[in-house]
Amino acid sequence: MSSESCQSLLNSIESRDCVVGVLGLGYVGLPLIDAFTNAGFKCFGFDVDSSKVDALQAGRSYIKHIDDSKIQAWLTKELFDASADMSRLSEPDVLLICVPTPLNDARDPDLKYVVDTCEKIAEVIRPGQLVVLESTTYPTTTRDVMVPILEKKGLKAGEDFFVAYSPEREDPGNPDFSAAGIPKVVGAIDDDSLAITCKLYESAVAGTVPVSSCEVAEAAKVLENIYRAVNIALVNELKVLFDEMDIDVWEVINAAKTKPFGFHAFYPGPGLGGHCIPIDPFYLSWLARKQGMTARFIELAGEVNRAMPGYVVSRTAEFLNEMEKPIRGSKICMLGVAYKKDVDDPRESPSFELMELLLKLGADLTYSDPHVPSLPSMRHFDLPAMDSQVLTAEFLASQDAVLIATDHTDFDYDTIVQHAPLIVDTRNATAGVTQNREKIRKT
Repeated sequence: MSSESCQSLLNSIESRDCVVGVLGLGYVGLPLIDAFTNAGFKCFGFDVDSSKVDALQAGRSYIKHIDDSKIQAWLTKELFDASADMSRLSEPDVLLICVPTPLNDARDPDLKYVVDTCEKIAEVIRPGQLVVLESTTYPTTTRDVMVPILEKKGLKAGEDFFVAYSPEREDPGNPDFSAAGIPKVVGAIDDDSLAITCKLYESAVAGTVPVSSCEVAEAAKVLENIYRAVNIALVNELKVLFDEMDIDVWEVINAAKTKPFGFHAFYPGPGLGGHCIPIDPFYLSWLARKQGMTARFIELAGEVNRAMPGYVVSRTAEFLNEMEKPIRGSKICMLGVAYKKDVDDPRESPSFELMELLLKLGADLTYSDPHVPSLPSMRHFDLPAMDSQVLTAEFLASQDAVLIATDHTDFDYDTIVQHAPLIVDTRNATAGVTQNREKIRKT
């Protein structure tokens, strides 16, 4: 049956009769839908959050770089539907799983969202469907966790339905790389699953990179993020060292990156943010422990990067002390709570830990972020409700310190430096400011 089903699904992809289901309508799922609808496929979005479904059905987006006009275009062309009803998962021909894969409190992989999603699919899966996991995870997840759940009702993977792993590669806020413009690594449990999945993605994105197994594809994604985490840890550690030596780490990096070979610039910051880099390396270190090994580079990088928020707060205390002010009672405004420049994505942002640490020390804390108007509730942080402040001259002058945690383009750094008495810059955002530089402290 597999060969007949394989050819049938390949034909439906070729003719664009294939309906693509996307499970998880967030920062990965919506760009995927955009890529597939642009290629002429009808997409069916699923999410347990009915408010997201309602917003999309009304033509409203909740993600900055997927604007309302895109959603409305999907609806106008009748290429999109959305539902919170998981009994309808049998309707699409393809199911792409884009759900979170966080860490638990012990910093071990938490696959509850993947497991729950697969259990819902297993209830209604039908012969001939393709199920692809896109969520970042550790090697063996697709074969050892996902497939047994999908087979619970008696259908067999590779015989009755198809299974593959193709990790998401999304860079929110980067206009140079849309979902459609990034090649997809694809690994599958058998040749037919691989052929179908490659055909599917090649119809909507820049191309595919087929590999020999799901495990290779899973490991490739983790490697991509470990590479960044380790190199960011290196420059974060150098930042601490160079601070002690009164050397500007940003100037050092800018000098080093003039070398046309053998060097790629990474930059320090107040900690790691986003769903991938603060989390994914620990999947592999956890897997190493299960094999009786220690992933020492990964563990060390994690230690260095996790220490950055505490280091920034300590340095801020030192800078305030120079002005004969303690942190307790000082008015401190945090600039930026999104995890990266010019996005509205707060996932794993180091700003939340910075805020929590400052509040524990008694700071009179506010924040400003043009992309995050109200402080969202975060799973691991207990913060009071706050709204973003407008950076007027009067407000800035009333603060004891302004802490730049995210270097949004919308911030007027000349005005900030002109009016605030102290600027703690963790992102080198004030590099272009020429006046009042004596107020700036980099860390």
